Amino acid sequence: MALLQISEPGQSPDPHQRRLAVGIDLGTTHSLVAAVRHGVAECLPDADGEVILPSAVQYLAGGGRRIGRAALAAQAGDPLNVVVSAKRFMGRGMADAAQAQQRLTNRLVEGNGMLAFDTHEGAKTPVEVSAEILASLRQRAEDSFDADVFGAVITVPAYFDDAQRQATKDAAHLAGLNVLRLINEPTAAALAYGLDSGSEGLYAIFDLGGGTFDVSLLRMQRGVFEVIAAAGDTALGGDDYDERLAALLLSEARAPALAALSRTERSVVLAAARQAKHALSAAPQTTVAVSGGGAQRSVTVTAAQFEAATAELTQRTISLLRKALRDAKLSKDVVQGVVLVGGSTRMPAIRREVQVLFGRPPLIDLDPDQVVAIGAAIQADALAGNTRESSPLLLDVIPLSLGIETMGGLVERIVDRNTTIPVAKAQEFTTFKDGQTAMVIHVLQGERELVADCRSLARFELRGIPPMVAGAARIRVTFQVDADGLLSVAARETGSGVEASVAVKPSYGLADDDIARMLRESFATAEVDMAARALREAQVEAERMVLATRSAIAADGDLLEEAERAEINALVEATLRSAEGSDHHAIEAAVKALANGTEGFAAARMNRGIRSALAGRSVEEV
Repeated sequence: MALLQISEPGQSPDPHQRRLAVGIDLGTTHSLVAAVRHGVAECLPDADGEVILPSAVQYLAGGGRRIGRAALAAQAGDPLNVVVSAKRFMGRGMADAAQAQQRLTNRLVEGNGMLAFDTHEGAKTPVEVSAEILASLRQRAEDSFDADVFGAVITVPAYFDDAQRQATKDAAHLAGLNVLRLINEPTAAALAYGLDSGSEGLYAIFDLGGGTFDVSLLRMQRGVFEVIAAAGDTALGGDDYDERLAALLLSEARAPALAALSRTERSVVLAAARQAKHALSAAPQTTVAVSGGGAQRSVTVTAAQFEAATAELTQRTISLLRKALRDAKLSKDVVQGVVLVGGSTRMPAIRREVQVLFGRPPLIDLDPDQVVAIGAAIQADALAGNTRESSPLLLDVIPLSLGIETMGGLVERIVDRNTTIPVAKAQEFTTFKDGQTAMVIHVLQGERELVADCRSLARFELRGIPPMVAGAARIRVTFQVDADGLLSVAARETGSGVEASVAVKPSYGLADDDIARMLRESFATAEVDMAARALREAQVEAERMVLATRSAIAADGDLLEEAERAEINALVEATLRSAEGSDHHAIEAAVKALANGTEGFAAARMNRGIRSALAGRSVEEV
């Protein structure tokens, strides 16, 4: 009898054959690639033994490019054509980058509604720049194992929105990578710590990288990594510390401000500030050469000066950490440990503030630069089917609520923020007018009550709804967020079966600090928003009631005496006048008065309808 070899779903049928799956930390200032080798996840070095690849690309005048350390070394001499910190602009448009453009060494241009960097090779989008970095990391992995990469798990900040995640996937596809999954950077770090040390319980993941900051509260238990709450800022990182230190150095050197320098001078000063920042993490003071405005001076700066100049940035990270605790309704005392992730957490001020908040030193067992890539590699190895052990279950959350626009410019939230993903949620809606055969579904993201205060993600139309009286149609709208955090929306009229859907892929994402701003505003303006919502709901109900009353009079007005008609018309006018005001209580009272005033008319219409339906029919037929 022939024997069949049976393998688990997703696993290679040959138990001795392993698929090369890698974890990639695509960072703002540097990137890494890791893979599982001999059962251990490790970051892969280049030919020079360096595991860190600076996230820099230089486009050369004669064609070609340099990537990594060579590109970064050329930045001072060729600032226009060396692109750094491209991750900050992933999924964003020109309007979002107005403020950042003032401090960039690159020239930004717009093409087809997308932001791009102007280089020798023409306009290069952040997606294309990131693709160059990802392709370099893919080549490094293939050289290390002498095999093709089967797939990759790529990490993204927890606060990346849908457009930024989609841009990351686009860059990976452009680099020839099969994306097994996008996972949040804090979750990847937790995964590395959870499997490495067997830690269980509630942990805070404090991730301060070059351009973004994330903090997540994760509960780790029996192989399940559940995100309880997340907070962060997509425009806060080591780059901002560099700028504050550069401003301090220029001030001490009595040189012009950073914004007043040429691109080349700006690049040189920022490089000096970065060097000084690294030195001050290990020494109480350092001396650097500062050039600007045609002069060059040596400036000595102390760690105390640097910490004072950046204290506001450090406190922003601590405030967001406290916010995550409030969102989760947890005390800091129940947190068993704080994992530090990202090279910027090497700054003594960060470690000290975290220790002061929790009363215990943070966890730094693993290299903060490498921990995210290592966690991603562990997940990639499991998704490629290389291990027979049960892979950990990752339960990430969405950063901002998702919903649709309803009548009156209101937002009806369908998926609340901090909901675990993947998730699918549905809600039923109906038509507003008699005979309505189409409906526009406007998909929104944000925490405010009004459409004007939230971010538009997509619009699509549901057509072919059978004509019915207002409120009779049942339209079921379903939101589905996959494991990568990407959204699709579908609408279906349940009676006829007509449906429409859209995979939400905005052309650009949120601007700097928009997510944090939207969350702050949602709390600060909660009372105002609720009052605005109550007013709009009352106005919509008044409009609906007036339309229904006028439609009824047009159809069966002969049932009314002249005095009755005049009384109803007066109530209609009173309702319309109240709807123009800003007192929702007055509008509700007018609507109630109109409803009470038309009760007799409604009963007469019902009697006429019943008599009409029974006319000419026998008792037996009824």
